[in-house]
Amino acid sequence: MSDTILIYGGSGGIGSAIARCVKARGLGVHLVGRDLTKLEAVAAEIGAGFTVGDVTEADVFTEATQAASQGGALKGLVYAVGTINLKPVARLSEEDFLRDFRINALGAAKAIQVALPHLKQAEGTAGIVLFSTVAVAQGFAAHASVAMAKGAIEGLTLSLAAELAPRIRVNCIAPSLTKTPLAASLTGNEAMAKAIADLHPLQRLGEPQDIAPLASLLASDDASWITGQIIGVDGGRSTLRTKG
Repeated sequence: MSDTILIYGGSGGIGSAIARCVKARGLGVHLVGRDLTKLEAVAAEIGAGFTVGDVTEADVFTEATQAASQGGALKGLVYAVGTINLKPVARLSEEDFLRDFRINALGAAKAIQVALPHLKQAEGTAGIVLFSTVAVAQGFAAHASVAMAKGAIEGLTLSLAAELAPRIRVNCIAPSLTKTPLAASLTGNEAMAKAIADLHPLQRLGEPQDIAPLASLLASDDASWITGQIIGVDGGRSTLRTKG
């Protein structure tokens, strides 16, 4: 029986890429997602278990955690779930704010709460990996709702890294725009995609494979001395200015 990493968002572009990297490390994988067809495809490719469910439904966390723990110790949790809801603040409804917070932040907190007793039983340290966005630190127009929700994720990361040490490590990845199905409304338009890519010092948008190796590292024992970090995988956008 191998140690298992539980990956929420496992049918998404980034989540499925992380699953492949985790599997390549010799760890077991259990996927959680809403898209049965995609979950079945990824699970068949890498030999993973999966749970179909939505993170706005409370039962999914218990079901997924129990399933992931059956094949071995639960060694880590990756919450690669997100929303892209870009509107001027005047057009954001209360439901917009609540939905973004529920999916991004509250879902992560619930997933961790349910998995915590199992993670504490892992040999060595267990690893939790959460996801923010470069928009939290940089401040982009029309990002109020999603940046507020992801800002809560960064606060959750630091709080839990302190609270759960030394048995459980908690880190967060903050990407810039990455070419995934979720971001298709932005990356599918060639002119828009190029304009956004040009804002990055590395002059391109992210790919899931730019992010997945780091996430799999942080979930594994190879990152046993890394915790409480918000790490930008963003083509340099959060820290560098090459023009002006």
